[in-house]
Amino acid sequence: MTKIYIPARLKSKRLKEKPLILIDGLPLIIHVLKRCQMSKTANDVIVCADDKKIINIVKKYNGKAILTSKKYKNGTERISNVFRLEKDKKSQLIIDVQCDEIFINPDDIDRLIRFHKKNKQFDIVIPHSIVINNNNKNLVKIVHDKLNKILYLSRADIPFSFRNKTNKIKKHLDFISFKTSALKKFKNFKESSNEKSEGIELLRAIENNLKIGTLKFNNNNFSINTKEDLIKARKIIKKCKIRKRY
Repeated sequence: MTKIYIPARLKSKRLKEKPLILIDGLPLIIHVLKRCQMSKTANDVIVCADDKKIINIVKKYNGKAILTSKKYKNGTERISNVFRLEKDKKSQLIIDVQCDEIFINPDDIDRLIRFHKKNKQFDIVIPHSIVINNNNKNLVKIVHDKLNKILYLSRADIPFSFRNKTNKIKKHLDFISFKTSALKKFKNFKESSNEKSEGIELLRAIENNLKIGTLKFNNNNFSINTKEDLIKARKIIKKCKIRKRY
């Protein structure tokens, strides 16, 4: 059994009440919810929110939502708490989809699930896509070994290339597969030094010896982090084929 959790926090530093922002007539969180519900492999989709405003909007559109504490610093902490509250003993995988992933493709979710089920040596799987170095600190970059095990995550453009002026780097995509056993362990780990430095919570998992794998996706999806992203999304959404299905 596989479930999708969508962690959602009302307060955002750059965009006020980001999950509730209207895009093509629907709140952002509902776009993400609807797309996740189109997955053919996941058995359930649950929004994990820290405010009743989000809960009420999700329920208005007949979605499932669970209210969490406001104390959690990141999405992984939030979904690990919901998993504990649900006392779920049937699920083997939990898919974390960020609440600003407006262009998430349900087929990509299914591919991630299939990959993780076939590669059980990994506790966590983070997909990536290739981008040219751009010094964008909002994008998390991945370095992995030849067996697709992630070695490090950074907001810097890594690895650095001495040979080329333009360096192809691997961008962390914002949907992640967790073994339920990994979520159980993660909630007991303390914030790590590298995590504090980079602002990337899954460095906590690497520093505690959880095995994180990756696979490549050929897409240019982006999350809504800035006003510029929001403007861009509003222009693109009306042309999006998946939007026509909900």
